[in-house]
Amino acid sequence: MVKPKTEEEIALLRENAILVSKTLAEVGKIVAPGVTTLELNRVAETFIRDNGAIPSFLGYEGFPAALCLSVNDVVVHGFPSDYVLKEGDVVSVDCGTLYKGYNGDSAYTFPVGEVDAKTRKLLDVTKESLYKGIEKAVAGNRTGDIGYAVQSYAESFGFSVVRELEGHGLGKEMHEQPGVPNYGRPGRGTHLVDGMVICIEPMINAGGRGVYLDRNGWAVHTSDRANSAHYELTVVVRHGKAEQLSTFDFIEKDSTIRYK
Repeated sequence: MVKPKTEEEIALLRENAILVSKTLAEVGKIVAPGVTTLELNRVAETFIRDNGAIPSFLGYEGFPAALCLSVNDVVVHGFPSDYVLKEGDVVSVDCGTLYKGYNGDSAYTFPVGEVDAKTRKLLDVTKESLYKGIEKAVAGNRTGDIGYAVQSYAESFGFSVVRELEGHGLGKEMHEQPGVPNYGRPGRGTHLVDGMVICIEPMINAGGRGVYLDRNGWAVHTSDRANSAHYELTVVVRHGKAEQLSTFDFIEKDSTIRYK
């Protein structure tokens, strides 16, 4: 049995979720051809620290940066580097914070300049599959209901679901129970109860679902080198409808950046 969070804990998680959401928006403002992923990391770490929080990814099990920055065929856990973003790239930005003893965690995949139609579709479908999953994050359901919603939607467009990685609970620890796979069968998995806080994070590939681990021990690549997309939001399981803690509104309200 996974212990639900108290309303006081949820309030602290909400503060982190908003900070993470705003950090992603700050990063999004500078995503463009000619910018290095190291610069994206610098902007995020500065913003997080300026707001009194700690970048929780930095040093986590030895991870060397404030952000996971995963370009094109890197699914997740990419390192910032001197790589210069190019027109047509996509970059998944995964961000975590530690503030007042609790964690925040959210991710968004940004197009770099104009992307081709298939890549645009991959981004749109992956993000929508996240919202399909959130619709099932209600008390009385199971994690399999979330996974099935994500999987069935993404696969209906010919895309593939990564199965080696999953979403998770969130609280004082960055990764708590329950695990939240992006595939599954309705009515299977962990029971969802009111007050559980979980991160739902579809990782969807344009090609096959196979992946491999980079020799650096962190970055996960698609086996066929096709692009991958990754979106993540933190929600509270509630009766009837999930409560969303993090948001993409800070990113997408900026009309100068075309995400839709």
